[in-house]
Amino acid sequence: MKKKLLGVLFGASLVLAACGGDGGDSTETSSGGVDPEKIVNNKCTSCHGGNLEGGMGPALKNIGAELSKDQILETIKNGKGQMPPGLIKGEEAEAVAEWLSNKK
Repeated sequence: MKKKLLGVLFGASLVLAACGGDGGDSTETSSGGVDPEKIVNNKCTSCHGGNLEGGMGPALKNIGAELSKDQILETIKNGKGQMPPGLIKGEEAEAVAEWLSNKK
């Protein structure tokens, strides 16, 4: 039983580590605005796939056809399923939700 629990905890920590990495790259555009595509590439593609085709997390390439900007923002803020809450915050979360809502 202990081995099983340790295996589950280890697996969960790997998921969180893979999805929560901070690439350290600037997420601002040259004009000082937030670049949502760069944020997604730095913080989301390890779970949702390089082309947002899905992977460990669900596909996001057409997510705007399924969810509104507000629904996407709610998921970013509060998490859902295996996605932990708060990986992206504030202005960056707003920009990513807007950008993803246009993926149709």
